[in-house]
Amino acid sequence: MTGRKIEKTPIGVLPDTQIQSLCDSEVISSVDGLANDQVQPASIDLRLGKTAYRMRASFLPGLGKKVSDYFNDDLVMHELDLTKGTVLETGCVYLVPLKEVLNLPEGLSGAANPKSSTGRIDVFVRMITDGSDRFDAARAGYSGPLYVEISPRTFSILAREGDRLLQLRLRNGEQKTIRDEIFSIDLKPGNDDIAGYRAKRHSRVLDLKNINGHKIEDFWEPVRPYNGALVLDPGEFYILASKEKVVIPVDEAAEMAPIAPEFGEFRAHYAGFFDPGFGVEGLEGKAVLEVRSREVPFILTDGQPMGRLVFEPMVANPKVPYGAAGSFSNYQGQGLKLSKHFGMK
Repeated sequence: MTGRKIEKTPIGVLPDTQIQSLCDSEVISSVDGLANDQVQPASIDLRLGKTAYRMRASFLPGLGKKVSDYFNDDLVMHELDLTKGTVLETGCVYLVPLKEVLNLPEGLSGAANPKSSTGRIDVFVRMITDGSDRFDAARAGYSGPLYVEISPRTFSILAREGDRLLQLRLRNGEQKTIRDEIFSIDLKPGNDDIAGYRAKRHSRVLDLKNINGHKIEDFWEPVRPYNGALVLDPGEFYILASKEKVVIPVDEAAEMAPIAPEFGEFRAHYAGFFDPGFGVEGLEGKAVLEVRSREVPFILTDGQPMGRLVFEPMVANPKVPYGAAGSFSNYQGQGLKLSKHFGMK
């Protein structure tokens, strides 16, 4: 379906004020209304609907096909009621219709990414749209429902209707890269301080609604470098931090780009969006990295490149930058920090 035309605006990422305008005009809508705190400085949080489908496998609908066409016995094993809360288990694939619906104008597209707290608990999520042949993308002018594929990798999670696992960034025109910056790993050579955390398998269920209510030691064990090096065990999940401080100017947005194969045999992140205002005003923070080695043990050394940040322009500055008064920011000025679900020792 062809979307509606809007006035020509600069190429770049839409800020909170313009996202709110899209919500007010029902370009972004929901059957039961949008919440006041969904709009972020350069994105909007997306919420789980009422039903989760346990799938046999991941899939993409492909051009000309709807996601709902695949809700049949060939792929769906059973349905789960999220209105009462249900456990999504590790190693399983689930598909959940989201509450939000898009009716994008021509020239306006969407890109999805896990929220920071989602990536830090090793829950793999990807957005799917009707007629799509790739994940995490709403093509320019897209009109239709949104879905999220959820696959907990280490911790089983207790999820409910309305939970927010991913966010949508809206972009006018094609993505325009201003610059990119390489970042490296901080392993503090000659120091036995904690350099990161390794996730414990077969842990308790993690309740997504229980903020700061989980004991760290129930889910994580600290890791310390030896002579400035750390050996990654294949398949294990780690939380580590960058050596560099990250600053995102208020007129720019950034995203962690997928790790280049030449950097090593590991994946360096799941959640990659950095909002305008992150790390500014004397609150510089590091990039927290969600790391998993691939098929073989791999040695990381202090200062080793881990990935890159890609910067692009904002269409306009956000009214409420990340970390400013009135924002819903959990990680401003962060160092090595676990997700917001952990606060108990």
